[in-house]
Amino acid sequence: MKRAVGAAAVGNITEWFDFGVYAYLATTIEEQFFPPDNPALAQVGVFAGFAVSFLVRPLGGLFFGPLGDRIGRTKVLSITVIMMAVGTFLLGFIPSYSAIGIWAPILLVVCRVVQGFSTGGEYAGAMTFIAEYSPDRRRGFFGSFLECGTFIGYALGATVATIIPLVSSPEFASTWAWRIPFFIALPLGIVGVYLRVKLEETPAFQTLLSESEEREGQQAGAGIKKLFRDYWPAMLMAGGLVVAWNVPNYMLTSYMPTYLEENVKDVGGTAIDSTTSQILQIVILWAAVFVIPFLGRLSDRVGRKPILWAGAIGTIVLAFPMILVLKSGSVPLVALGLAVMAALLICFSATCPSTLPALFPTEIRYGGLSISFNIFVSAFAGTTSLIMTAVVLATGWAYWPAVYLIIFAVAGAAVLLKLRDPAGQPLPGSNPAVSTDQEARELAASRG
Repeated sequence: MKRAVGAAAVGNITEWFDFGVYAYLATTIEEQFFPPDNPALAQVGVFAGFAVSFLVRPLGGLFFGPLGDRIGRTKVLSITVIMMAVGTFLLGFIPSYSAIGIWAPILLVVCRVVQGFSTGGEYAGAMTFIAEYSPDRRRGFFGSFLECGTFIGYALGATVATIIPLVSSPEFASTWAWRIPFFIALPLGIVGVYLRVKLEETPAFQTLLSESEEREGQQAGAGIKKLFRDYWPAMLMAGGLVVAWNVPNYMLTSYMPTYLEENVKDVGGTAIDSTTSQILQIVILWAAVFVIPFLGRLSDRVGRKPILWAGAIGTIVLAFPMILVLKSGSVPLVALGLAVMAALLICFSATCPSTLPALFPTEIRYGGLSISFNIFVSAFAGTTSLIMTAVVLATGWAYWPAVYLIIFAVAGAAVLLKLRDPAGQPLPGSNPAVSTDQEARELAASRG
């Protein structure tokens, strides 16, 4: 189980390391890859580069998800992690706009497309992988480590991106030092591939191996057709939870640095300097890494829904107060606002990795999660930075982030009204899974 958690989490670390580096080096990327005479266009271009990877994520989900249901989880996850790492690694080699002109942003987009396509099969596959390996009574705890990987990856990326300019000369920082974080992704990907190829398939998928030849010969379109025909209610429920979870995620990790350092000045607020903003975010991200497993374990005891309800209702009630303190320019108040946003976010982060896989049976779980997760993330969550930057600058109103958070928290609450709490229950289509002899005896006794 420990090896399975590690193998799944390392891919998530690789994915979010890239996002962390990209977000925290946004200003440098503006200077390196876009024309210097149009700062506003460069800023939007950076976020468009961020968003473009989300446009291709559904295609990655459509490709890798059904493939994982046909040939196995570990094979597909080994492919996705190395693709992500290579895309990030190559981004570090792109020459600047001053050297190759328009080809600089074009190549940036190509690398982001590779990253996005592979990510389309990565996260949902990792959720499937951990959920199918976990015992029923501890699925919340083990699933929460996947999100520990998210926060570790982002925090590592943010930490490296913050430290390098501080310890290198200005000349080196503006030429090669900023590229170093992107190079680190390749060794992370190699470690991920090594861990994944050493693992057997999940117990749930092994029950389907008797059909493996038949399954591998099936057309991918058959599984997709079945998914949209028979499981569209589950996809909609997954989508509601995904947006309630991921809009705050991208609001905190991708948009808040820009909001606090730049956009807030255009809406009557007070900006804080970039170093202070980065340090606050890094501290909060590392703190979340240690809190998430405790919430995951708690969800195994009290259920997933009470914790999810806390995240949804808390976001609805506190969204406007959070933005009010974030625009104040006071470092203690900004720290409080970011901490509250992170606390509400991890109510979803700690429980959704064990909640979403329970919406689909084994035979279509990878595909169902990949397609529904990536469609909703791409349409609503991954574009958060781009949409917020555009509407805040266009209207001059500081509270659009609060409105956006509330809209999607309401969507999550609507799903929770219908959701059956999966805590402690076997996954659909799977046999009960236990972790101790005592649990096995209790299960046998309960079944007579």
